[in-house]
Amino acid sequence: MSHKIDGGLPAVRPPESSQTSAISRAGSERGQAVGATAPTDSVRLTGEAEGLQALGRQLGTSPAGIDLAKVQSLRAAIADGSYQIDAEQIASRMIDLDRQLGG
Repeated sequence: MSHKIDGGLPAVRPPESSQTSAISRAGSERGQAVGATAPTDSVRLTGEAEGLQALGRQLGTSPAGIDLAKVQSLRAAIADGSYQIDAEQIASRMIDLDRQLGG
């Protein structure tokens, strides 16, 4: 049994009419505006998402875990020049952090 393989494509049929019509195939006029549909999307948050939103609002209005008195005293010490920086302590902590990170 032998089969002939023909590499040609099937013939394309020419359009039925070359005239432009105001009526589309579905039967409506093409010049008529298309109406938009009302949006139907909705969002429903889970309890966790609502909790995160509440936490975000709370953090945005109050400083969480920040000792405002200490911040003010440090600002005053920096402003009057009495704040002392311990370079050895800073370097030691940076080295410790590097070790913790695997460096």
